[in-house]
Amino acid sequence: MIGGASLGKYVPPPPFYTFDPLMGDPLNLIPAIKSSMSGDHKDLIGLVGSIPGLPALIGGVESPVDPATMLMLSLMNWQEGGRAPKPLDSGHSRERLGRFPSEDGNAIEYLFAHTKEGDGSRGLHRLLEKLGRGLCESSLGESGFSNGAGGIELLGWISLGEVLELKKEVGRGAWSVASEEPHDGGVQDAFRHLLVILRSAERRGCGLLMRRHS
Repeated sequence: MIGGASLGKYVPPPPFYTFDPLMGDPLNLIPAIKSSMSGDHKDLIGLVGSIPGLPALIGGVESPVDPATMLMLSLMNWQEGGRAPKPLDSGHSRERLGRFPSEDGNAIEYLFAHTKEGDGSRGLHRLLEKLGRGLCESSLGESGFSNGAGGIELLGWISLGEVLELKKEVGRGAWSVASEEPHDGGVQDAFRHLLVILRSAERRGCGLLMRRHS
């Protein structure tokens, strides 16, 4: 025994979080996906056309995938030929935000918990909450759109317009760091790397879909 823990005990790594390029609005797709679950696919096909990675949808036959998987596949900014979306950042910011040095590794929850909005804030916490929790049943008011087959975990999203809003909110500085912040400089570090992702999404003309990979 060393330090009270047995040798060889497996400690699973913390989750990894990604911010994927998003095209479209989940709220526009959810009614069509719900219809598709029961075999009526015309509205969904009318909105998104063919979906890479999805088996053919046959009228009158229930969707072959769950709602969360369908939502993710429908929203992804696929490359030509159905190739996987190009990451918004493939460097240090992606890694830093992916596994933030906090208890759960979630940089957005860290920012939400350890910042305070000032008088000039125009919705910093509202945007962070939507990005980090918007697809959870308690926020969305719909079940089944957060967790899917194969470990899919969709947390939340922001549109392109909200990407621009959040970038302005971070840059405006109408916020302060909570006095009980556990990691010195953690808020500043998280915002710095989040801005890299937001600027990349602005250049790409897309929103963000936040996912957890356990």
